[in-house]
Formats: sequence, structure tokens, C-alpha cells
Amino acid sequence: MAIHVGISSTCSLPHLFPGPRLRREKLGLRCRASLGGEDEYLIDAPESVGDGFAFSGGKYADGPNRSDEWFSQGKMIKAHPVYGKRGKAKEPIFGLTMGSSSQSSADVFRWFCVEAGSSSNPSVVLIHGFPSQAYSYRKVLPILSEGYHATAFDWLGFGFSDKPQPKYGFDYTLDEYASSLESLIDVIAPNKLSLVVQGYFAPVAVKYVSYHQEKLRHLILINPPITEKHAKLPSTLSLFSNFLLGEIFSQDPLRASDKALTSSGPYMMKEEDAMVYRRPYLTSGSSGFALNAISRAMKKDLKAYVEAMKVTLADESWKIPTTICWGMRDRWLGYEGVKDFCERWNHKLVELPMAGHHAQEDCGEELGKVITKIISKSC
Repeated sequence: MAIHVGISSTCSLPHLFPGPRLRREKLGLRCRASLGGEDEYLIDAPESVGDGFAFSGGKYADGPNRSDEWFSQGKMIKAHPVYGKRGKAKEPIFGLTMGSSSQSSADVFRWFCVEAGSSSNPSVVLIHGFPSQAYSYRKVLPILSEGYHATAFDWLGFGFSDKPQPKYGFDYTLDEYASSLESLIDVIAPNKLSLVVQGYFAPVAVKYVSYHQEKLRHLILINPPITEKHAKLPSTLSLFSNFLLGEIFSQDPLRASDKALTSSGPYMMKEEDAMVYRRPYLTSGSSGFALNAISRAMKKDLKAYVEAMKVTLADESWKIPTTICWGMRDRWLGYEGVKDFCERWNHKLVELPMAGHHAQEDCGEELGKVITKIISKSC
């Protein structure tokens, strides 16, 4: 197990990443809300009647359910400007105008966030992977709340957050995700924070951190794509990027949520939890089209982002205490090369024997304790 040691240098990291530099000065002015602040935006829960692929709508559920309970624990926060003015979004196959559940904000995007713990405690932001939701951290949040102010959020395109149609304000490129992450963190954690990020969004988060090392106390990566073999999406996810079939498969709630999660590790999903992950695809056609767009962007740019992340984490100017937590039963990303990478570049490695790719699902309480132990040394 490698122990991280700080290494200092005057070298800069941002140029290593593909795409344009994050525009901090522009994005910082557009954020409109703050967690716990007087100017935060509170938005009513989405309607249960949706507009799925057939655009005829349909009831998600009658009576109380786990998804509504989870929504009641969170709040909607506005961050990251919507680009352009293109009117009502239309689906990409027939060009039909989509219903209200598939229309995103007109000016600044809405993000669903759940927070736990006192706002006076050190901040920890939890970032879910692809595909997943903030709900995956439901067992981690209570553990962290004892000593930290923890916030988990749904990425744009997932869960309860806005799901704009591509070309209607957000195109789901990895560069856009990095910029939008900057906007959101400026709102929910304006001061120093620790960052926990899982899976295929890890390279996006590392790009953000490379511009903001002064803000980070600790970076924890859970099963990130860190080797050359990791820079390709598994077939379960890449099929969503296929022409036409991708649009169709991404509208299947079981294929888009249950299968995508359970195929990545040993996680046996309870029906009540599965319905939380299915809900976006049952109530909004935009969820599937967003999944399709994200998969295409990942397939196109993941290799370059993984390579940039590797170079960044190996650069002598990287000063952030970094830990890689690895679920040893990951069926998507192999363990080969991970230990060598950590030992070579002095990053701490924590092995989770019973966890798969989505470690927070397989062993949430254990992961919460691991995260607490790690960040307590840097706060």
C-alpha cells in the first residue's frame, strides 16, 4: 500500500487536458444559488406524469415510494448557464416537441443536491459515476454527516437534475461537464473541500482539480479509469452510443439503469432501489436521449481524458493528497496496473475486497468509514 507524500513544483497542469481551458471568470458570475443561503432556489418535485419515448406519458407510481422520499431530502440548486436560445426541445428521431418533463431551464441549469451534516463542518462533495445518481451515496452520507458537511448531486442528464436535449443548451461533452462542475462547486462548496468521485467521471473531476489545487484538501477516486485498458467503455455502456439502436436502447428503463449498474459488480439491487434509478427513464424521454449523448461523448473523448488524468496525477506539480479506492470485484475495469501506478506516483491505495465498480452501492457504510478516515488526516 503506497503512502502519499507531497511533491512540490512550479510546473502547471491545465495544459495537459484536451479541450479549452475552463473559463472561471465567466462561469463564476452566472451561479445564482447557494446551499443554505438566502438566495437559494427551491423548486417543486417533478410531476409523476412523464413523457417517455412514446410521448404519451404515464404514471410513475401511486402513493409513497423511495424515489419521492429521496427527493424530499434534497433541493434544487441553479448553476451553470444555458447556452443559446433555441426554443422548445425536440427529440432527435422524429423531431417531435417534447413535453414539460423533458424541457430544461431556460437560463441556468437546475441540479438536484442532497446534503448532510452541519454547514460549519469541512465540506465533502460526492460525485457519482456513469451511469448512476446521487442516490448511490445514500449510505455514505449519514456516515460523513457526523463530522463533515457532505453534498451529493445528480450530474446534468441524471436523476432529478436537468436533462437538456443536445443542442438545446448542453451537448454532454466532457469539456462541458468539467466546466459545469466548476460552476456547481462554486455554489455548493465555495471554500476548501475534499472531493470524492467514482468511475468514468473521475477524469472530468481531475481536470477541474488541476485548475483548483488550492481549494482541495483531499481527492478520493473510486474505481477510476486509470490505465490504457480502462480508456474504452464496456459494451453495456457503449451500446447506447450506437446509431439509432442507441436511441432505442437508452429508452429502456431496465437496460439503462438496472442492467448498467448490476453488470458492473456483485451488487444485487432491491426492487425499491431499482425503481429510483428507473424513474428518470419512466417519466421523461429526455433521460434516455441524454444517456445516448453522454455515451457518445465518452466513447469519443474518454481515451484522451484518461491519458490526461494519468499525466496529471504523475506530474511533480500535483500537490493534492490523492487516494484511489478500488472495488476488487469490478467487472468493467481490471485491477492490473492500478497498484503499480499508485506505488510509482506515491498515491495511497485502498482495496475494497467485496465491492465492484460502484463501490458505494456494494459497501456504502464501509466506504463512508474509509472516506472519513482518509479526509480526517487532511482537514
